[in-house]
Amino acid sequence: MADAPKGSGEHLSAGGRFALTGRILAVNILPLVFLGGGLFYLDSYRTQLVNERFKLARIEAQITAEALAGASRARQEALLVQIGKEQRMRLRLFDARGRLTADSFALADPAFRFNDISDDDWEQRFARWLDRTVDTIVAAEPVKDYAEPEAQEADAWPELARARELGLSQVRLYDWIDGTPVITAAVPVGLQGATLLTVRNAVDITESVRAARSTLGFAVLLVMACSALLSLFLARTIVTPLRLLARAAVRVKQGRDREVEVPRLPQRRDEIGLLARAVSDMTTALRHRIDAVDSFAADVAHEIKNPLASLRSAVDTLPRVEDPALRSELIQIAAHDVRRIDRLVTEIAAASRVDAEISRAKLETVDLAELFANLIRSREDRGMNAGRQLRLDAAPGARLKVLGVPTQLERVAENLLDNAVSFSPPEGTVSVAIRRANGRVVTEVCDEGPGIAPERREDVFRRFHSDRPEGESFGNHSGLGLAIGRAIAEAHDGSLTADARADGASGACLRLALPAAP
Repeated sequence: MADAPKGSGEHLSAGGRFALTGRILAVNILPLVFLGGGLFYLDSYRTQLVNERFKLARIEAQITAEALAGASRARQEALLVQIGKEQRMRLRLFDARGRLTADSFALADPAFRFNDISDDDWEQRFARWLDRTVDTIVAAEPVKDYAEPEAQEADAWPELARARELGLSQVRLYDWIDGTPVITAAVPVGLQGATLLTVRNAVDITESVRAARSTLGFAVLLVMACSALLSLFLARTIVTPLRLLARAAVRVKQGRDREVEVPRLPQRRDEIGLLARAVSDMTTALRHRIDAVDSFAADVAHEIKNPLASLRSAVDTLPRVEDPALRSELIQIAAHDVRRIDRLVTEIAAASRVDAEISRAKLETVDLAELFANLIRSREDRGMNAGRQLRLDAAPGARLKVLGVPTQLERVAENLLDNAVSFSPPEGTVSVAIRRANGRVVTEVCDEGPGIAPERREDVFRRFHSDRPEGESFGNHSGLGLAIGRAIAEAHDGSLTADARADGASGACLRLALPAAP
């Protein structure tokens, strides 16, 4: 069975790293966050300017009313004209009956004029469209349009009516048709019931907001340009390695280049790097698996060919032999070869199914001490030990449980016991020691046979390797037992190795180590 490539267990997570997803999100969300924040900032900025102008309009109206109170008619008109020109306002004075008595625009040239939108160019129309769009996005409260009433009387102005009724100053916001705010302030004048109305077209507020919006727009464009450049950079860092991986994958699929080098991108600590290393590990594992299958197929063909050749020779010779003793011997050879082929086919099928069966099976908790005790008792009942004594040494109460497939683990244990019994001398002892060490359950099956030379301890796990004790009939073992045992151990994330006895006595120890169950 092929070994898993190193690094195949790498945790596919970018936790603790600046993952690719985070970078992409940051680059694409930043302009939107900046734009959204800017829109709400502009709305807040406009509201702040309007509130400040409300306070100013109230103060200006109150100061003007105090100056007008008790002044002569001529003095009042002069003050209205002077203040109107200096503050760019329209001031109207109403008597106690609500009749208009003085108007700064009638007494002198108007201090300001409302914009006629019919003369606006495309830039001003576009600016008004942006104003409406921003108001819609931020859900700004609608403001009533400013219009001069047909009757120039105090009751035609709601703010004047409330000022006359409550005796308190009133300030109100309107919109001119070009989107600029119009702020009116109504305030009582003296104690005779007269009232003053001031009207200001606060064009500067709109100009300030639009200037701030232009600055914001430039900043958003700059951020978007940077975002676009960063996105192109990210796309390059994503597309280029993916193309390399795609080319390598195509070459592996075509099988034209046996040693295709899949880039591992060790410098990349994001998802692309993890993908590259995963594909590289997968390719290495695939090569090992293909090599194992090729080697296994060659070994199977070689091992089956020998008994088939012997069987064919016996069958071809049998018709020409008249001697009954020789015919009987040839029949025995043919029967032996048939049994050998049957054993080989059975073992080969079992070896090829190990990985598939374990991958589909549900892992269960298996007590190795109990498993070996049952097997030893079963072998003794069936007389399979041929006079050898099997001794189990497991600490009582120790947690010697592993997670695995019970039938497969039983097969490994049976192979280990069978191997130790076959190599132990008559009346010898096979010792089975089970202990827990470093999070693993370690089982040592030791015999009293000739032992295994250090340079040959790996050979015993090769498929079809059979180095049987003297006197044992040829062909009674397939040479797959320990190979299957190691494959099952590795499929359970464990290991199976051969070593000398720890006490220095003659014999060999096979050591099975499996992860302990939690």
